[in-house]
Amino acid sequence: MAIFLNKDSKVIVQGMTGATGMKHTKLMLGDGTNIVGGVNPRKAGTEVDFDGTSVPVFGSVKEAMEKTGANVSVLFVPPAFSKAAVVEAIDAEIPLAVVITEGIAVHDSAAFWAYAKAKGNKTRIIGPNCPGLITPGQSNAGIIPGDITKPGRIGLVSKSGTLTYQMMYELRDIGFSSAVGIGGDPVIGTTHIDALEAFEADPDTDLIVMIGEIGGDAEERAADYIKANVTKPVVGYVAGFTAPEGKTMGHAGAIVSGSSGTAQAKKEALEAAGVKVGKTPTETAKLARAILNG
Repeated sequence: MAIFLNKDSKVIVQGMTGATGMKHTKLMLGDGTNIVGGVNPRKAGTEVDFDGTSVPVFGSVKEAMEKTGANVSVLFVPPAFSKAAVVEAIDAEIPLAVVITEGIAVHDSAAFWAYAKAKGNKTRIIGPNCPGLITPGQSNAGIIPGDITKPGRIGLVSKSGTLTYQMMYELRDIGFSSAVGIGGDPVIGTTHIDALEAFEADPDTDLIVMIGEIGGDAEERAADYIKANVTKPVVGYVAGFTAPEGKTMGHAGAIVSGSSGTAQAKKEALEAAGVKVGKTPTETAKLARAILNG
């Protein structure tokens, strides 16, 4: 089992013919992802060869879906054009759009999030500014390295890309059902709560690891959700214990004001919901291992 992505997922890549799109399409294919097409209106009707695998290029998401049955799009589109690309994916009603692009204006992210909602949320958005998601051994939609872990029983949801990779590597001996990088921008599509709900419902996920970071109140809201709805053990980590107050940190969403949004406040909220919280990624991995090993 997996959440949002599995071996049957048919993936297209918006922006596949750009340098970043080409690089990561090749890597995703290497991880066994079923990539059925790319989208670039200027190169429609052509094909791109990836080490012997020929991938057709279509003029639109709608055309790609009609001709291939695609149900996932990964977007490597420059920030200025990302809003239009996501809106196109929403209009085509593709079930999952994974927006990797960093640097999209918050106004644009808010606009396409609201547009998806107005259209009935037929398209799940992951991101923007995220590493995507992976179901090890089945499919990889994004930029998560496919060789750092194996299939297993842990579900991972994370705001941070690099911490996603570290946690997957720390627990590589146990492995993951799925790992979802939701991104750290102020406005994102899929949230911690969405992933927690999906992992709770997944029979092959035994434990959930949740990685948050300073700024905003997403982790506090997730803590409330866990308390009310999640029966599986959850282990957490919040990045930013040493961050100075009132300073904007790495991710656009990581703005701390007073005690609101601090790592300590988030840690306390999660612990009050029964979540074991590590002070470092390594300590968090040890907590997860201890629970699974009983």
